[in-house]
Amino acid sequence: MLKKYLGSGIILCLLTVGVISCNTNSSNQKESEEIHNPAAQTIPEESKDLIGRWDLTVDKNGDEVPSWLEIKLSGFNTLVGAYVGDSGSNRPISHIELVDGKFSFSIPPQWEGGEGDFVIEGRLDGVKLRGTVTTNKGEKYTFTGDKAPYLVRANAPVWGEPIHLFNGVDLTGWTASTDDNQWVVKEGVLTNLQAGANLITTQKFDDFKLNVEFRYPEGSNSGIYLRGRYEVQIEDSPKDKHPGSLYFGGVYGFLAPNEMTTLGPNEWQTYEITLIGRLVTIVSNGKTIISNQEIPGITGGALDSREGEPGPIYLQGDHGPIEFRKISITPAQ
Repeated sequence: MLKKYLGSGIILCLLTVGVISCNTNSSNQKESEEIHNPAAQTIPEESKDLIGRWDLTVDKNGDEVPSWLEIKLSGFNTLVGAYVGDSGSNRPISHIELVDGKFSFSIPPQWEGGEGDFVIEGRLDGVKLRGTVTTNKGEKYTFTGDKAPYLVRANAPVWGEPIHLFNGVDLTGWTASTDDNQWVVKEGVLTNLQAGANLITTQKFDDFKLNVEFRYPEGSNSGIYLRGRYEVQIEDSPKDKHPGSLYFGGVYGFLAPNEMTTLGPNEWQTYEITLIGRLVTIVSNGKTIISNQEIPGITGGALDSREGEPGPIYLQGDHGPIEFRKISITPAQ
Protein backbone atom coordinates (compact mmCIF):
# COMPACT_ATOMS: atom_id res chain seq x y z
CA MET A 1 0.00 0.00 0.00
CA LEU A 2 2.84 2.34 0.90
CA LYS A 3 4.46 1.68 -2.45
CA LYS A 4 1.19 2.58 -4.16
CA TYR A 5 1.03 5.92 -2.37
CA LEU A 6 4.70 6.59 -2.97
CA GLY A 7 4.27 5.86 -6.67
CA SER A 8 1.24 8.12 -6.89
CA GLY A 9 3.09 10.85 -5.03
CA ILE A 10 6.09 10.68 -7.31
CA ILE A 11 3.86 10.85 -10.39
CA LEU A 12 1.94 13.80 -8.92
CA CYS A 13 5.20 15.54 -8.12
CA LEU A 14 6.54 15.00 -11.63
CA LEU A 15 3.30 16.28 -13.13
CA THR A 16 3.43 19.37 -10.90
CA VAL A 17 7.04 20.06 -11.84
CA GLY A 18 6.15 19.58 -15.50
CA VAL A 19 3.25 22.02 -15.28
CA ILE A 20 5.44 24.59 -13.51
CA SER A 21 8.16 24.05 -16.10
CA CYS A 22 5.67 24.41 -18.96
CA ASN A 23 4.20 27.54 -17.40
CA THR A 24 7.71 28.96 -16.97
CA ASN A 25 8.63 28.16 -20.58
CA SER A 26 5.33 29.62 -21.79
CA SER A 27 5.95 32.74 -19.73
CA ASN A 28 9.50 33.08 -21.07
CA GLN A 29 8.27 32.55 -24.62
CA LYS A 30 5.57 35.19 -24.15
CA GLU A 31 8.11 37.59 -22.67
CA SER A 32 10.47 36.88 -25.58
CA GLU A 33 7.68 37.55 -28.08
CA GLU A 34 6.82 40.82 -26.35
CA ILE A 35 10.46 41.92 -26.39
CA HIS A 36 10.68 41.27 -30.13
CA ASN A 37 7.41 43.03 -30.92
CA PRO A 38 8.36 46.11 -33.00
CA ALA A 39 5.33 47.98 -31.67
CA ALA A 40 6.82 47.72 -28.17
CA GLN A 41 10.24 49.09 -29.17
CA THR A 42 11.60 51.79 -26.93
CA ILE A 43 13.40 54.32 -29.11
CA PRO A 44 16.67 55.46 -27.54
CA GLU A 45 16.46 59.10 -26.45
CA GLU A 46 19.59 60.12 -28.37
CA SER A 47 18.20 58.93 -31.72
CA LYS A 48 14.45 59.56 -31.46
CA ASP A 49 14.53 62.94 -33.27
CA LEU A 50 16.75 61.57 -36.05
CA ILE A 51 14.52 58.65 -36.94
CA GLY A 52 12.38 59.27 -40.01
CA ARG A 53 12.66 60.43 -43.60
CA TRP A 54 14.60 63.54 -44.59
CA ASP A 55 14.51 65.63 -47.75
CA LEU A 56 18.09 66.81 -48.29
CA THR A 57 19.52 69.65 -50.36
CA VAL A 58 23.22 69.36 -51.18
CA ASP A 59 25.31 72.42 -52.09
CA LYS A 60 27.46 71.25 -54.99
CA ASN A 61 29.71 74.18 -55.80
CA GLY A 62 26.79 76.60 -55.63
CA ASP A 63 24.22 74.33 -57.28
CA GLU A 64 21.35 72.96 -55.18
CA VAL A 65 21.17 69.20 -55.69
CA PRO A 66 18.36 67.07 -54.19
CA SER A 67 19.00 64.01 -52.04
CA TRP A 68 17.07 61.88 -49.55
CA LEU A 69 17.76 59.94 -46.34
CA GLU A 70 15.78 57.56 -44.17
CA ILE A 71 16.94 56.59 -40.66
CA LYS A 72 15.30 53.60 -38.95
CA LEU A 73 15.76 51.68 -35.72
CA SER A 74 16.68 47.99 -36.06
CA GLY A 75 16.27 45.98 -32.86
CA PHE A 76 17.10 47.78 -29.62
CA ASN A 77 19.59 50.48 -30.59
CA THR A 78 21.06 49.88 -34.08
CA LEU A 79 20.34 52.56 -36.66
CA VAL A 80 20.01 51.54 -40.33
CA GLY A 81 18.41 53.23 -43.30
CA ALA A 82 18.37 54.16 -46.96
CA TYR A 83 19.92 56.90 -49.09
CA VAL A 84 19.27 58.47 -52.50
CA GLY A 85 21.92 60.66 -54.09
CA ASP A 86 21.47 63.08 -56.97
CA SER A 87 21.66 60.13 -59.37
CA GLY A 88 21.07 56.41 -59.24
CA SER A 89 18.62 54.49 -57.09
CA ASN A 90 17.70 54.03 -53.46
CA ARG A 91 20.61 52.36 -51.59
CA PRO A 92 20.46 50.49 -48.27
CA ILE A 93 22.55 51.65 -45.29
CA SER A 94 23.61 48.71 -43.13
CA HIS A 95 24.67 50.72 -40.07
CA ILE A 96 24.52 54.36 -39.02
CA GLU A 97 26.89 55.33 -36.23
CA LEU A 98 25.68 57.89 -33.68
CA VAL A 99 28.27 59.33 -31.30
CA ASP A 100 27.74 62.46 -29.20
CA GLY A 101 24.90 63.60 -31.42
CA LYS A 102 26.84 63.16 -34.68
CA PHE A 103 25.69 60.49 -37.13
CA SER A 104 27.80 58.97 -39.89
CA PHE A 105 27.66 56.16 -42.42
CA SER A 106 29.43 55.02 -45.56
CA ILE A 107 28.07 53.54 -48.78
CA PRO A 108 29.85 52.12 -51.83
CA PRO A 109 29.65 53.94 -55.16
CA GLN A 110 26.88 53.05 -57.56
CA TRP A 111 26.86 54.63 -61.04
CA GLU A 112 29.49 57.16 -59.94
CA GLY A 113 32.27 54.59 -60.38
CA GLY A 114 35.67 54.68 -58.76
CA GLU A 115 37.04 52.97 -55.67
CA GLY A 116 36.27 53.56 -52.00
CA ASP A 117 33.11 54.67 -50.22
CA PHE A 118 31.05 57.81 -49.93
CA VAL A 119 30.92 59.11 -46.35
CA ILE A 120 27.94 61.06 -45.05
CA GLU A 121 28.14 62.82 -41.68
CA GLY A 122 25.75 65.17 -39.91
CA ARG A 123 23.87 66.19 -36.83
CA LEU A 124 20.52 67.62 -35.83
CA ASP A 125 20.46 71.41 -35.56
CA GLY A 126 17.07 72.27 -34.09
CA VAL A 127 14.60 70.75 -36.53
CA LYS A 128 17.07 70.61 -39.44
CA LEU A 129 19.84 68.22 -40.40
CA ARG A 130 23.20 69.72 -41.33
CA GLY A 131 26.21 67.80 -42.53
CA THR A 132 28.62 66.85 -45.29
CA VAL A 133 28.93 64.37 -48.13
CA THR A 134 32.48 63.27 -48.95
CA THR A 135 32.69 61.41 -52.25
CA ASN A 136 35.01 58.51 -53.04
CA LYS A 137 37.04 61.00 -55.08
CA GLY A 138 37.63 63.26 -52.07
CA GLU A 139 35.11 65.99 -53.02
CA LYS A 140 33.27 67.42 -50.02
CA TYR A 141 29.84 69.09 -50.11
CA THR A 142 27.55 70.43 -47.38
CA PHE A 143 23.86 69.61 -47.04
CA THR A 144 20.78 70.63 -45.08
CA GLY A 145 17.72 68.47 -44.48
CA ASP A 146 14.07 68.86 -43.50
CA LYS A 147 11.71 66.15 -42.28
CA ALA A 148 9.84 64.77 -45.27
CA PRO A 149 6.08 65.46 -45.23
CA TYR A 150 3.60 62.58 -44.93
CA LEU A 151 1.38 63.93 -47.75
CA VAL A 152 -1.72 62.21 -46.33
CA ARG A 153 -4.92 63.48 -47.96
CA ALA A 154 -7.95 63.88 -45.70
CA ASN A 155 -10.46 63.58 -48.54
CA ALA A 156 -10.73 61.76 -51.84
CA PRO A 157 -9.82 63.96 -54.81
CA VAL A 158 -12.38 65.70 -56.99
CA TRP A 159 -11.04 65.46 -60.52
CA GLY A 160 -11.01 68.40 -62.89
CA GLU A 161 -10.95 68.47 -66.68
CA PRO A 162 -8.22 66.66 -68.66
CA ILE A 163 -5.37 68.79 -70.02
CA HIS A 164 -3.50 67.75 -73.17
CA LEU A 165 0.15 68.36 -72.30
CA PHE A 166 1.26 67.48 -75.84
CA ASN A 167 -0.62 69.24 -78.63
CA GLY A 168 0.69 67.04 -81.45
CA VAL A 169 2.26 70.01 -83.24
CA ASP A 170 5.15 71.54 -81.27
CA LEU A 171 6.77 71.86 -77.81
CA THR A 172 4.33 74.47 -76.49
CA GLY A 173 4.02 74.04 -72.70
CA TRP A 174 7.41 72.37 -72.37
CA THR A 175 10.97 73.51 -71.69
CA ALA A 176 14.27 71.69 -72.18
CA SER A 177 16.54 71.17 -69.17
CA THR A 178 19.74 72.02 -71.08
CA ASP A 179 20.84 73.49 -74.42
CA ASP A 180 21.35 69.97 -75.78
CA ASN A 181 17.71 69.59 -76.79
CA GLN A 182 17.01 66.54 -78.96
CA TRP A 183 13.19 66.70 -78.73
CA VAL A 184 11.24 67.33 -81.95
CA VAL A 185 7.71 66.70 -83.22
CA LYS A 186 7.53 64.44 -86.27
CA GLU A 187 4.18 63.57 -87.85
CA GLY A 188 2.33 64.23 -84.62
CA VAL A 189 4.76 62.25 -82.44
CA LEU A 190 6.95 63.80 -79.73
CA THR A 191 10.37 62.28 -80.36
CA ASN A 192 13.65 62.32 -78.50
CA LEU A 193 16.16 61.52 -81.23
CA GLN A 194 19.06 60.61 -78.93
CA ALA A 195 20.41 61.22 -75.43
CA GLY A 196 20.23 64.93 -74.63
CA ALA A 197 18.07 67.27 -72.55
CA ASN A 198 15.12 66.27 -70.39
CA LEU A 199 11.74 67.82 -71.24
CA ILE A 200 9.80 69.55 -68.44
CA THR A 201 6.27 70.98 -68.38
CA THR A 202 5.92 74.66 -67.59
CA GLN A 203 2.85 73.82 -65.49
CA LYS A 204 3.10 72.25 -62.05
CA PHE A 205 0.72 69.76 -60.52
CA ASP A 206 -0.19 68.33 -57.13
CA ASP A 207 -2.45 65.24 -57.32
CA PHE A 208 -3.39 63.95 -60.77
CA LYS A 209 -4.17 61.16 -63.19
CA LEU A 210 -1.66 60.93 -66.06
CA ASN A 211 -2.23 59.05 -69.33
CA VAL A 212 0.63 58.49 -71.77
CA GLU A 213 1.22 56.47 -74.93
CA PHE A 214 4.87 55.80 -75.70
CA ARG A 215 7.22 53.70 -77.78
CA TYR A 216 10.94 52.99 -77.46
CA PRO A 217 13.54 51.35 -79.74
CA GLU A 218 15.51 48.28 -78.81
CA GLY A 219 17.90 48.82 -75.88
CA SER A 220 16.59 52.27 -74.94
CA ASN A 221 15.97 53.71 -71.48
CA SER A 222 13.79 56.62 -70.36
CA GLY A 223 11.30 57.54 -67.67
CA ILE A 224 8.46 59.81 -66.57
CA TYR A 225 8.99 61.93 -63.45
CA LEU A 226 5.89 62.67 -61.36
CA ARG A 227 5.99 66.17 -59.82
CA GLY A 228 9.55 66.18 -61.17
CA ARG A 229 10.60 63.90 -58.25
CA TYR A 230 9.45 60.29 -58.69
CA GLU A 231 10.53 58.37 -61.77
CA VAL A 232 8.32 55.71 -63.35
CA GLN A 233 10.75 53.63 -65.37
CA ILE A 234 10.51 53.08 -69.11
CA GLU A 235 13.13 50.57 -70.22
CA ASP A 236 13.60 47.85 -72.79
CA SER A 237 13.40 45.15 -70.12
CA PRO A 238 13.27 41.54 -71.36
CA LYS A 239 9.77 40.07 -71.10
CA ASP A 240 11.07 37.04 -69.19
CA LYS A 241 12.91 39.12 -66.57
CA HIS A 242 11.52 39.04 -63.03
CA PRO A 243 9.84 42.40 -62.34
CA GLY A 244 11.85 44.85 -60.24
CA SER A 245 11.96 48.48 -59.20
CA LEU A 246 14.71 49.28 -61.73
CA TYR A 247 12.87 47.76 -64.69
CA PHE A 248 9.85 48.53 -66.84
CA GLY A 249 6.92 49.85 -64.80
CA GLY A 250 8.83 50.31 -61.54
CA VAL A 251 9.08 53.46 -59.43
CA TYR A 252 12.84 53.66 -59.73
CA GLY A 253 14.61 52.01 -56.80
CA PHE A 254 11.52 51.89 -54.58
CA LEU A 255 8.46 50.05 -55.94
CA ALA A 256 8.47 46.92 -58.11
CA PRO A 257 5.52 46.09 -60.39
CA ASN A 258 3.75 42.80 -59.76
CA GLU A 259 4.48 41.54 -63.28
CA MET A 260 6.45 42.40 -66.38
CA THR A 261 3.91 43.94 -68.77
CA THR A 262 6.15 45.39 -71.46
CA LEU A 263 5.15 44.68 -75.05
CA GLY A 264 8.77 45.04 -76.10
CA PRO A 265 10.57 47.57 -78.32
CA ASN A 266 8.94 49.38 -81.26
CA GLU A 267 5.41 48.81 -79.89
CA TRP A 268 3.02 51.52 -78.69
CA GLN A 269 2.36 51.06 -74.97
CA THR A 270 0.37 52.85 -72.27
CA TYR A 271 0.74 53.99 -68.68
CA GLU A 272 -2.18 55.28 -66.63
CA ILE A 273 -0.68 56.74 -63.46
CA THR A 274 -2.65 58.11 -60.50
CA LEU A 275 -0.72 60.02 -57.82
CA ILE A 276 -2.51 61.15 -54.64
CA GLY A 277 -0.13 62.42 -51.99
CA ARG A 278 2.52 59.69 -51.90
CA LEU A 279 0.17 56.95 -53.05
CA VAL A 280 0.64 55.80 -56.63
CA THR A 281 -1.31 53.42 -58.85
CA ILE A 282 0.13 52.38 -62.21
CA VAL A 283 -1.83 50.59 -64.93
CA SER A 284 0.45 49.38 -67.71
CA ASN A 285 -0.99 48.13 -70.98
CA GLY A 286 -4.33 47.53 -69.27
CA LYS A 287 -2.96 45.72 -66.19
CA THR A 288 -2.66 47.19 -62.68
CA ILE A 289 0.95 46.57 -61.73
CA ILE A 290 1.26 48.90 -58.70
CA SER A 291 -1.83 49.55 -56.60
CA ASN A 292 -2.08 52.48 -54.20
CA GLN A 293 1.48 52.05 -52.90
CA GLU A 294 3.43 54.68 -50.96
CA ILE A 295 6.47 56.23 -52.65
CA PRO A 296 8.92 56.69 -49.74
CA GLY A 297 11.02 59.49 -51.22
CA ILE A 298 12.51 61.15 -54.27
CA THR A 299 14.29 59.09 -56.90
CA GLY A 300 17.67 59.86 -58.46
CA GLY A 301 17.45 62.57 -61.09
CA ALA A 302 14.72 64.51 -59.25
CA LEU A 303 14.55 68.24 -59.91
CA ASP A 304 14.37 69.06 -56.20
CA SER A 305 13.56 67.48 -52.82
CA ARG A 306 10.68 69.81 -51.83
CA GLU A 307 8.14 67.00 -51.64
CA GLY A 308 5.38 69.10 -50.13
CA GLU A 309 5.16 71.33 -53.20
CA PRO A 310 3.49 70.79 -56.60
CA GLY A 311 5.86 69.91 -59.41
CA PRO A 312 6.00 69.40 -63.19
CA ILE A 313 5.85 66.30 -65.34
CA TYR A 314 9.24 65.64 -66.86
CA LEU A 315 10.29 63.22 -69.54
CA GLN A 316 13.76 61.73 -69.28
CA GLY A 317 15.74 62.41 -72.42
CA ASP A 318 19.32 62.07 -71.18
CA HIS A 319 19.41 58.26 -71.48
CA GLY A 320 18.07 57.26 -74.88
CA PRO A 321 15.52 57.71 -77.68
CA ILE A 322 11.80 57.64 -76.82
CA GLU A 323 8.53 58.63 -78.53
CA PHE A 324 5.21 59.87 -77.13
CA ARG A 325 2.01 60.33 -79.11
CA LYS A 326 -0.35 61.13 -76.21
CA ILE A 327 0.29 62.87 -72.88
CA SER A 328 -2.74 64.07 -70.96
CA ILE A 329 -3.26 64.89 -67.29
CA THR A 330 -6.36 65.25 -65.13
CA PRO A 331 -5.49 67.31 -62.05
CA ALA A 332 -7.35 67.19 -58.76
CA GLN A 333 -9.29 70.35 -58.02
